[in-house]
Amino acid sequence: MLDRLAPAVFVFLWSTGWIAAGYAAIHSEPFTFLAWRYGLSFLAFAALCIVAGARWPRDWRQALKAVYSGIFLHGLYLAGLWWAVARGVPAGLSGIIAALQPLLTAVAAASLLGERLSRLQKLGLALGFLGIAIAISPKLTAIDPGNLGQTAVPLVVNLLGMVSVTYGTVYQKQHLQVGDIRTIATLQYVGALLVTAPLALFTERLHFDGSWPAILTMLWSIFGLSMGAIGLLLYLIRRGQVSKAASLIYLVPPLVAVEAAIAFGEPLTLPMIVGTVIVVIGVYFTNRRPIGR
Repeated sequence: MLDRLAPAVFVFLWSTGWIAAGYAAIHSEPFTFLAWRYGLSFLAFAALCIVAGARWPRDWRQALKAVYSGIFLHGLYLAGLWWAVARGVPAGLSGIIAALQPLLTAVAAASLLGERLSRLQKLGLALGFLGIAIAISPKLTAIDPGNLGQTAVPLVVNLLGMVSVTYGTVYQKQHLQVGDIRTIATLQYVGALLVTAPLALFTERLHFDGSWPAILTMLWSIFGLSMGAIGLLLYLIRRGQVSKAASLIYLVPPLVAVEAAIAFGEPLTLPMIVGTVIVVIGVYFTNRRPIGR
């Protein structure tokens, strides 16, 4: 039952991260918010592990691998994405960069892990990216070419964030296939905090207004995203192919558009609707099991 429900629940939880980021930006600086989120997520996961009697890695090298993966899977990924958006990278363009992750993950998994993709799966990955491009095309037309030079560095940082989470996903599959997922996730937030805490301390004023919207957003970020979504992502990576798990990211931007329409009144455009249909078809092809298996 969990295998069937996990992908859908993961996509929903992960998509709310963009909405949470929108609310958080009103009440806090990006690195400061992420540092608080990762620190509190570590404490929440540690408490869960203690209550549940989860097994911690007996080998210190395995523990360091979990911390190391968290640096890329959480810390550098969201730090790069949030910083880039705060520095003016359009959300649509950032979405296209994020949508490249399944393609890069599929290529990396094929070369590093020996995963084989069928022609149908390759077609599904291509359709997923095409659908994302169509869905956010109206936002891309709003970019002013005259200001493109000013966003060069943020664009590179955004791209590096996507590369970071791709590397973290593949590393997770290579080196963290054994051990308790709960303790691994706990240690990964240590790695994430090692990235965001120094960034917040040395580059920001540590602004967090402490209002109820800010607190509620933080609570959802901890329990809905850091514990719920990330826990499911680690489960999916362990249970299935890396490229299949990553392809689910294709469903997130269209779902975010629907949620933004409800939360912020943003309109649903025809390209978004058409792109969503293509994305769903692409994800179905990528996750479809070959006949005979």
